[in-house]
Amino acid sequence: MRKAIVIVLGLLIAFFVLAKGNSTQVEKAFVKLNQNPQESLQDGDIIFQTSQSKQCEAVRIATNSKFSHCGIIYEIKGEKYVYEAVQPVKITPFKEWISHGQGNSYLVKRLKNAKAVLNTTVLEKMKSYGNQFNNKDYDLYFEWTDNKMYCSELVWKIYKNGAGIELCGLESLKSFTLEHELVKEILKERYGNKIPLDEKVVAPSQLVDSPLLETVIDTY
Repeated sequence: MRKAIVIVLGLLIAFFVLAKGNSTQVEKAFVKLNQNPQESLQDGDIIFQTSQSKQCEAVRIATNSKFSHCGIIYEIKGEKYVYEAVQPVKITPFKEWISHGQGNSYLVKRLKNAKAVLNTTVLEKMKSYGNQFNNKDYDLYFEWTDNKMYCSELVWKIYKNGAGIELCGLESLKSFTLEHELVKEILKERYGNKIPLDEKVVAPSQLVDSPLLETVIDTY
């Protein structure tokens, strides 16, 4: 009964908001009405948030994006988790993961042709490939190796090597905004005077802007 009420209310809100031509408000209205957003999540979805550490602030500035952290949704025995590269790489319950973000806000994106591509076999291959990184250290130096892992690198490599999909191109470190004082401070802490400007990297902002993905939940 409760679910039926939520659906009816959602349709009413959608009708009035669409009449004003604002589909973004519709998405947010549905999220607010749905007290269990996990129901709309799918295996392989990519989730983004604004983390609150000093390093994450530097990432947001350098990439001109509000997003500084991301992970992949895994469904295990009917429950939703986020596989993420923190210290160490690990799997985190969905509700716990969103509590780590600024204002508990998050964005979920999905492969546009997910139904056709992300079948059970492919999803299992993605998880099997990703399992090799479980418990590995977080990569503070953003190196493009498999020895350590940072968040967007983990997502990119799982899609590339597990599903054969390149979500976006790689960029060099020097292509980002590095002149801000906080960014320079973090770079100095990490590399001293030998900043690897040509190192290939992938940032959460690049994944967010991937033309292969579409938004399914936005609580910002």
